[in-house]
Amino acid sequence: MSILQEILGWAKSLAPWQSDAVGRIFAKESLTAEDLDDLYALLKTEHGIPDPKGRKANPLADDKIPAGAQPNEHVELVAMKNLTNVNAIAEKQRLEFGPKGLTVIYGDNGSGKSGYSRVLKKACRARDQSEQILPNANIPPGKAGRAGATFEITINGLAKELPWEDGKPAAQELSSLAIFDSRCARAYLDNEDDFSYVPYGLDILEGLAVICRQFDSQIKTEQTQCAVDKTVFTELAATQTAAGKLVAALNAKTNIGEVEKLAALSPEESARRDELDKSLKADNPKEKATQLRLRAARITHLAKSAAEKLGLVDGAALTKLRGLAEAYHTAKAAAELAANAFKKDATLLQGTGGEAWKELFEAARKFAAEAYPDKNFPKLGDGTPCPLCQQPLNDGAARLVRFEEFVQQEAEKNMRACRKALADQYKPFEQANVSLGYDDVLFKEIEGLDAALANATRDFEKSLLARHKAIKQACEDRAWEKVDAEPASPSAQLNILAATLAKEAEDLEKAADEKARAALQSEFDELDARLKLGKLKPAVVSAVEKYLLAEKLSKCASAVKTNAITMKSTELAEKVISKELADALNSEFRALGAGNLHVTLATRAVKGKTLHKLKIDLPHSRNPGEILSEGEQRAIAIGSFLAEVNIGKGSGGVIFDDPVSSLDHKRRERVATRLVQEAAKRQVIVLTHDVYFLCVLMEEASRIGIPTTTQSLSRRPEGFGVADPSLPFEAMGTKSRVGALRDIQQRIAKLYKDGDEPEFRKQTVDCYRQLRIAWERAVEEVLLQNVVLRFRKGIETKRLERVVVEDSDYKTIEQAMTKCSNYPHDQALLGGVAIPEPDELLADINLLDDWRISVEKRTADISKRRKAAP
Repeated sequence: MSILQEILGWAKSLAPWQSDAVGRIFAKESLTAEDLDDLYALLKTEHGIPDPKGRKANPLADDKIPAGAQPNEHVELVAMKNLTNVNAIAEKQRLEFGPKGLTVIYGDNGSGKSGYSRVLKKACRARDQSEQILPNANIPPGKAGRAGATFEITINGLAKELPWEDGKPAAQELSSLAIFDSRCARAYLDNEDDFSYVPYGLDILEGLAVICRQFDSQIKTEQTQCAVDKTVFTELAATQTAAGKLVAALNAKTNIGEVEKLAALSPEESARRDELDKSLKADNPKEKATQLRLRAARITHLAKSAAEKLGLVDGAALTKLRGLAEAYHTAKAAAELAANAFKKDATLLQGTGGEAWKELFEAARKFAAEAYPDKNFPKLGDGTPCPLCQQPLNDGAARLVRFEEFVQQEAEKNMRACRKALADQYKPFEQANVSLGYDDVLFKEIEGLDAALANATRDFEKSLLARHKAIKQACEDRAWEKVDAEPASPSAQLNILAATLAKEAEDLEKAADEKARAALQSEFDELDARLKLGKLKPAVVSAVEKYLLAEKLSKCASAVKTNAITMKSTELAEKVISKELADALNSEFRALGAGNLHVTLATRAVKGKTLHKLKIDLPHSRNPGEILSEGEQRAIAIGSFLAEVNIGKGSGGVIFDDPVSSLDHKRRERVATRLVQEAAKRQVIVLTHDVYFLCVLMEEASRIGIPTTTQSLSRRPEGFGVADPSLPFEAMGTKSRVGALRDIQQRIAKLYKDGDEPEFRKQTVDCYRQLRIAWERAVEEVLLQNVVLRFRKGIETKRLERVVVEDSDYKTIEQAMTKCSNYPHDQALLGGVAIPEPDELLADINLLDDWRISVEKRTADISKRRKAAP
């Protein structure tokens, strides 16, 4: 199992935030401030400290780590094709790779090479995935889908296609291809003041430990910031009250609800505290108690009066009077209807049957009972003196009987009954006194205690009087709508005030008694402490929150201890750090021209256990980045990558993306030689934009007979990244350059035929420039048989056996170079020099090819003859 696979398994046992951190360290060369902020928030969230941004951990997943080679499984990359939504790379492209030996993919800047490289890194689960794969910038945002591609591979010789889509798990088989990146290894100054080499993958654990140490420092800072200042609670905490004891024992487990409950005094409790305060501070409490009881009695009497007086004019009284009055008025109307018929008799005086007449008739009845006790009124008989005029009754006797009949009619009787009922109820109501007897003295007393209640009581009394008057008037004119609504009685509030005074009097009486006074003092202290707690509540709540935060931060501090990381790092180091690895590293460093770098296996014992580390012999007065040159740092990276790949005993392919970027030609030659050597054992794929490095790779591969596959990437009308198996012109041999020139000549001939004179002149001039370069290459390759090559560090004298330079060679080359040099100048483009027609250009190209063929035949004959010579 590889280190990365071991780390993946271990990461699954970690807290989510740590697993997320491992994933970020693997994927990024260095974590940003935003990464660290995310991880710190996730750490705190896992221990109960909410994250305002609601961030969620993204633990390291299996598909993010290379799966590693499977036993008895050999994977070869054949091609990648059909890239979609990858920058502006053209569709339906197929980039081939040689299954054996060396594949070199060349692309200038802006050719689309980076797009292929990014896809390879994503699909093969490389660590360097910092660059996002963006879609074509010309496609409107939101309309481009995810980047995708198809990979052709063979597994033990069997062909298979694997689809890939950005953002989805890549096929496990692709991860058996190792991709080189600059983080494969590095040197660092350890805690023993040695420069140590960190094998690929172990830096993840060291990076996690660095994060934990940084977070530990942040936690300590936060713990300092959330320290509680208890001085503000000193006075309250010193009291033996419930509030005081709560404050004295504040901690993370303090119940905020209990604090809220104790700190909230009801209006009654607040008033009670004030009463107790007055009672305890009062002089001559007994006399004050007597005065308070008298005052309470007067207020109680007023409350009773208010209740009783309201009863005289309340809704029930109003309803009863209104009912009787309405009944009387209705009966009266009925009686009047009957009286109208009686009054129609013209012989009767006006008003007969009316109220005055009825009273007179009733008076006659009463007098007749006294004057004629033996007779029944109105049947007094003819000739009997009239009870009213005392003249003899003649016809008058019959008229009295008629009057009696009228009076005794039903309507009349009902009216009289209703009038009596109303009178019985109304007279007491009319005579009732609804005044409260609320004088100014009593008003001042109540006003001193409760001004609002004093005024409300006075208003109540006025309302009673007005209502009483309105009801009396309504009984006569039936204008009941003018009667105001029943006023609200202050009786209950007056009784509460009286009770409060009585309680205060009681407290004063108790205050005169030491034992009772102590009880009052205790009650006051509790209420007063709660009042103080209310004022301190924000500070108390803040303190509890700080205690709670400190407790959670302590848990965070425990979670960032590095013991487990150190143990795992030691465990993995013991598995991979060996003398075999040290020897392999030193061998690679020498091969890459960094022989001054030397790794030794350092061993030490700790608590009976043997520990190893790879020590790099360097002066450790400064940072390794300041001591090592860029070439040496790249040598460490490439060397360690190759050393660890080879120690792994696997046969999977390796991919290098611009491995010699910014290196000088000497180091590029070293790297090229080493990569070609590696291609003898496994599939090696190199992506580069360096023509010289490409040429050195091709030459070295040719020298030792390594199969080579080439691909060029270029920008064309259909898009970027168009693949072509031919190399760029600068890297071609003479024969290939001739073929390329003939292709160019065909395009020029078409321009000539189409009459595009400016473009024809321009491309013809450029073609002669390239033809001149081809002659220069032919001199090195064909005439001098690669004895001397530009940029090559040595001269291969053995090749001289194939070299013969004749006069005709000189003449042909001189004439051709002169002609080619005649056109790539301003005067040719400006029309000062006649531009050859396409047929003449083709003849000049064929001249080079014919000369090449003749020289190669001659060279072969000369070489054969010289070898045969004694």
